Amino acid sequence: MNKTLRTGSLTVIAAFMLSIMPLPDWATMFRPEWVTLVLIYWAMALPTRIGVTVAWTAGLLLDVSYGTLMGQHAIGMVLVIYVIHIQHKRLRVASLLQQAIVIFFLLLLKQLLSLWVDGMLGHAPNSWLYFMPTITSTLLWPWVYLILRDIRRKFGASTHYQY
Repeated sequence: MNKTLRTGSLTVIAAFMLSIMPLPDWATMFRPEWVTLVLIYWAMALPTRIGVTVAWTAGLLLDVSYGTLMGQHAIGMVLVIYVIHIQHKRLRVASLLQQAIVIFFLLLLKQLLSLWVDGMLGHAPNSWLYFMPTITSTLLWPWVYLILRDIRRKFGASTHYQY
């Protein structure tokens, strides 16, 4: 297993651990979408290695860990990573603020897909706080980006694209 794959795998595992870590009841609605953020970074940094297959697999694992309908997170994750994959060259040269704005709308789209499925199942939320993970994830994006970039550079996980 090469350094790039090992580094990326460890960060995704850490993101899964953060996603299932128990939180107090009041903080649960503010939990960022760690796995999605980490996959967004790796899809931007290493587009030849992270694609929709990895996103589908991670989404299914999220469905299993959260106990949701199979495919609910997976389809949203695939959509987000697909758009990132198409636009990765533009996003890489954008500022962190511009990236955060794009990521906000992608995460909002993912959240709306999940809301649609929940509504069809009769589990629609009763509060606007349902969208808080999108907001907290957007606010955390600059730090996630900088930390993962430093990890990638420190451990030599790079590709032929340099930024």
